[in-house]
Amino acid sequence: MPHLRIASVNVNGIRAAARNGMSGWLDAADVDILTLQEVRGQDEHLEAALPGWSIVHDEATAKGRAGVAIASRTPALASRTAFGAEDFDSKGRWIEGDFLIDGRPLTVVSAYVHSGEADTPKQDEKWKFLDAFGARLADLGQGDALALVTGDLNVGHRELDIKNWRGNRKKAGFLPRERAYFDRFLGDAGAEVTGVDGTVGTGLGWVDVGRRFHGEVDGPYTWWSMRGQAFDNDSGWRIDYHLATPALAERVQDYRVARAATYAERWSDHAPVVVDYAY
Repeated sequence: MPHLRIASVNVNGIRAAARNGMSGWLDAADVDILTLQEVRGQDEHLEAALPGWSIVHDEATAKGRAGVAIASRTPALASRTAFGAEDFDSKGRWIEGDFLIDGRPLTVVSAYVHSGEADTPKQDEKWKFLDAFGARLADLGQGDALALVTGDLNVGHRELDIKNWRGNRKKAGFLPRERAYFDRFLGDAGAEVTGVDGTVGTGLGWVDVGRRFHGEVDGPYTWWSMRGQAFDNDSGWRIDYHLATPALAERVQDYRVARAATYAERWSDHAPVVVDYAY
């Protein structure tokens, strides 16, 4: 059965990624739609790094920060960046593209959630983003919609998602309140969900493609610190996701983390997440 291959990656700066080997990986990866986070550049930098691709891009307000994009072999029919309350600056953190695949509409999102910092204003911005995230998931997931949210979501949902979870329980990225959002995002649609922090909310019914595909195993991780031996020891975090509506999740054929063979061959501190969807 033919498939649609969608890859997502935090490039940690598009210019550096292109210099350090992204193009060679992409040439071999046979990707149809590529979502990027932390672009940290302008349209011309994306165009130079991705010649021949159709690109939609939302640059962050602050130059050299954040930035999300969707590159595709066939142009998106439409794109949107509106997200959250009017007074909330989400620029460079959320972009949606609409595609028509085999006669059916598909919405693909590239998202870059704030990294946050516990008990600081940075974390307050993350809470606002996660609130808006849940509201948008509720809208995108209605009926039997085919929709996909990809990207660096900067939350390890479960203990399986972080090698050193015990040492990170009070740190941004693994706070119980953050993880509880994902309990609700991924809980059964309409069901009462008790989060890991004890809060109760309504499940939205989205599917964590990586966890469903791999089951109850550690990782596979998608981000490793550039410091120390984290990469060589596979002491990582699984914070890059494909979150799919149930109708799209049923089409998953393959999921893999394209981890570099060696530290020297990395072109980002994140690895691409590559998923094949049947069409």
